[in-house]
Amino acid sequence: MAFLKFFSKEKKEDLDKGLEKTREGFFSKLAKAVAGKSKVDEDSLDEIEDALIASDVGVETTVKIINRLEERVAKDKYLSASDLNRILKEEIVELFSESATAEAEELSIPEGKHPYVIMVVGVNGVGKTTTIGKLAHQFKQHGKNVLLGAADTFRAAAVDQLTIWSERAGVPIIKQDQGADPASVAFDTLQAGVSRKVDVILVDTAGRLHNKINLMNELGKIKRVMQKVIPDAPHEVLLVLDASTGQNAIEQAKQFTAVTEVTAIALTKLDGTAKGGVVIGIADQFKIPVKYIGVGEKINQLQVFNKSAFVDSLFEGK
Repeated sequence: MAFLKFFSKEKKEDLDKGLEKTREGFFSKLAKAVAGKSKVDEDSLDEIEDALIASDVGVETTVKIINRLEERVAKDKYLSASDLNRILKEEIVELFSESATAEAEELSIPEGKHPYVIMVVGVNGVGKTTTIGKLAHQFKQHGKNVLLGAADTFRAAAVDQLTIWSERAGVPIIKQDQGADPASVAFDTLQAGVSRKVDVILVDTAGRLHNKINLMNELGKIKRVMQKVIPDAPHEVLLVLDASTGQNAIEQAKQFTAVTEVTAIALTKLDGTAKGGVVIGIADQFKIPVKYIGVGEKINQLQVFNKSAFVDSLFEGK
């Protein structure tokens, strides 16, 4: 692996601030669940369950966490309220481990993948274009040559928005007119990337969900055309989801994982929501690594997701 340094004290401060609303909402409910009690009982577990669901962890994942807590209570016979945070942290970290989410502090590019091709998918409005722009900027900041491909030719202004981000990040872009064949744009982008010997290619795609068959066919065609240039492309299919939409983000993940092989997830807008628990639910339910999180609007506020840093910030951040 070729690693790029990504995590820092500044990143930790951004993460703590970004999770502030989720942390305050969750722990106010958690404190209520154990207030005045010397041990965790069935009533406490019911209130903890409510707190998890209210933070958009999701019913399925919440039930799994509560069942594990019940097992710990039964096994230890006595579980004090002061033990609760530690055990919850352990169980949430374990859920991330089961989803193959890494203990990453750095942005990584696998060796032997040159150019490294990332196809970015997600519905309109989730911050897909912004995520591409921020990734392009941060790759460039670490000395990588980056090329963007504007293959979302369906939505009006999508190409213009990505062009603005390419200028902001200072990276080139391959584009055609609105309505052009997305696969044609992807083909041109990869050809240009190979000839220019770039390190990373980020390809935007249309965010339509109104017709699964059309979406599946379109994404499948883009992949096949990419493989005419680079046989194992795309090396990563990154699904961008808006954390502030809570359970709707989980529904979007269901839709996209049903029609294409998503290999990584980016969750945006964590700083604007109390629904940050959705990160836990998505990692658990789909067993797809959460790779990036957005904790602010600035160009450098997209972070490589570190499961321990996230859980520490959720439980201990100020």
